[in-house]
Amino acid sequence: MPIDESRAFVPVNIAVLTVSDTRDLATDRSGQTLQERIEAAGHRCVAREIVKDEADAIEAVLRRWIADPTVDCGITTGGTGITGRDVTPEAFERVLEKKIEGFGELFRMLSYQKIGTSTMQSRALGGVAGGTYLFALPGSTGACKDAWDDILVHQLDARFRPCNLVELMPRLQEHLRAA
Repeated sequence: MPIDESRAFVPVNIAVLTVSDTRDLATDRSGQTLQERIEAAGHRCVAREIVKDEADAIEAVLRRWIADPTVDCGITTGGTGITGRDVTPEAFERVLEKKIEGFGELFRMLSYQKIGTSTMQSRALGGVAGGTYLFALPGSTGACKDAWDDILVHQLDARFRPCNLVELMPRLQEHLRAA
């Protein structure tokens, strides 16, 4: 999985949302971990927020990001489990135009190597809406590190070969131009 140094790095504008009933900015280690990794990779963290585990609140933030031309990608952490309060995937279902099935599959495959069968409890997912990439990660700091370090840092790097999500960004809404 090589980086093609002959290609230019393209910084991506990424927003981070922590879904939690208990965290605030001071105790949000997962959101902080994502922000640090995003910035260390050369991207811009253009927003960082926290909302309660409520589908309407999550959906409202996702729709705001989708409508904001300065947000290329949104990453949420938290609310992807199977308890009654875990509603992030349901909020994503309300806004996604296309799912990126391989993201959740790949995340769980990589996670299985670290936490075994407990990974089946994760409903991590990815997709696209309004030309914006959206990824829902579990709330643990370890899961955020794994998703970023093993998947997203590569796919959000325009130099990553043989292909990456950045090179597809100009084409995410081509169906609208054809109409």
